[in-house]
Amino acid sequence: MPDKVRIWTDGACSGNPGPGGWGAVLIWRGHEKDLSGGETPTTNNRMEMMAVIMALESLKRASKVEIATDSQYVHKGITEWLAGWKARSWRTADKKPVKNADLWQRLDQAVKPHDIHWRWVKGHAGDVMNERADKLAREAIKGIRSTSPPLCEGPD
Repeated sequence: MPDKVRIWTDGACSGNPGPGGWGAVLIWRGHEKDLSGGETPTTNNRMEMMAVIMALESLKRASKVEIATDSQYVHKGITEWLAGWKARSWRTADKKPVKNADLWQRLDQAVKPHDIHWRWVKGHAGDVMNERADKLAREAIKGIRSTSPPLCEGPD
């Protein structure tokens, strides 16, 4: 479908929590756009979510969208868990507060204008655009590290 915006997203964190980055690749009608950013301290899950949020918030009008994410947390959260969390006033099934509720609420708003198909892709398995989004996320972490001292040490 030529009018579908295709988006690949990824998040990364060096230490969890630690400096984190997110990346997104958007393709529409043959045009490609890379988005990335980061923050510290943060977690991998927050960066996975920010990649999707920032990609959707960058769209200028309601669109048909396909989002590919390698995050089970994001994929299951948006396709399976979100409705229940909202029905329980942002509580989990065992009545605990939903982690990252601020970002889930922001994502819930970001998806509203769009017709979205969610697709889970296996990370680091040769999906070229997923690898590109991963590289953007990892480069964003390097940018944070070059401008501020690391808050924690951990594996990349």
